[in-house]
Amino acid sequence: MIESLLFIVGGFVLLTLGAEYTVRGSVAVANKLKIPTIIIGLTLVAFGTSAPEFVVSIKAALDGAAGVSVGNIVGSNIANILLILGIAALLNPLSCQREIFIRDYKFLFLTTLVFILFALSGKFVFWHGVIMLVLLGWFVYFNYRNSKSEDVGAEAISPLAEKSWLLVLVITAIGLAGIIYGADLLVSGAVSLARILGVSEEIIGLTIIAVGTSLPELATTVMAGIRKQNGVALGNIVGSNIWNIVFIMGFTSTIVDVEVAKQILFYDLWVMLGATILLFIFMYSGSKLSRKEGGIFLLLYILYLISQVMIAQGVYSFN
Repeated sequence: MIESLLFIVGGFVLLTLGAEYTVRGSVAVANKLKIPTIIIGLTLVAFGTSAPEFVVSIKAALDGAAGVSVGNIVGSNIANILLILGIAALLNPLSCQREIFIRDYKFLFLTTLVFILFALSGKFVFWHGVIMLVLLGWFVYFNYRNSKSEDVGAEAISPLAEKSWLLVLVITAIGLAGIIYGADLLVSGAVSLARILGVSEEIIGLTIIAVGTSLPELATTVMAGIRKQNGVALGNIVGSNIWNIVFIMGFTSTIVDVEVAKQILFYDLWVMLGATILLFIFMYSGSKLSRKEGGIFLLLYILYLISQVMIAQGVYSFN
């Protein structure tokens, strides 16, 4: 038990420090390139914080655990919006440049619909992956092209902005590594502790593991919100959800066919779509995510977890 507790504490420390360095470094990158921080959140930070989902999905697919592979992506996207943005908004209301958010949200909505359409066929196959990877290339190029004409406005300047490119990139890389390794330590410790305390495997999977791969997004988003870097916070979540779909599932399905479980087809996909739509409604209505709306997100995620426990107990069946 002591070892598990040390893993948990160490994981939290690494997550916190990693998130701090990631936010500082990513804002400095945006400052040096003279582009809005949300662009960096959508690309560099989102890619880095999606690494745990990538590793888990690839390994699960190759091991024949297709349900884990698809469920990890769908569950992470739901957690990113309802849990992570919910917590971040409760701590500090989130806002960013409305035009940029709407522009990139359209791409998130498009990729979500494409993902659902492919999933409804019952299996992700090679050509699905190719299309999603093409969409990823389009997304990165689109943001790079538009970053040249975006107005950075009155966004904060990082103290690192005056440092060398090498130092900024090293600090950002160290931050991302700390986040990823910290998440791994925290999940390992929490799973071990839960088993010692006699918590069921179903509950472990539905809570600790599902949220575990989203811990990097949580750490980065909350830290960015606390430091008033709302562009990084929102961009990280929107970007991570896009990367989860077009990069992780795109890459995975080019390697191996991935079947979609009935529960995901009939339930979880639509929760993900609903959360994605609700994010737009809240952001469009007031150009920010308020504490009240963050509370609604968090409540919905708790209800979602309760529904998963009921499904695991056989109260509802999709067979």
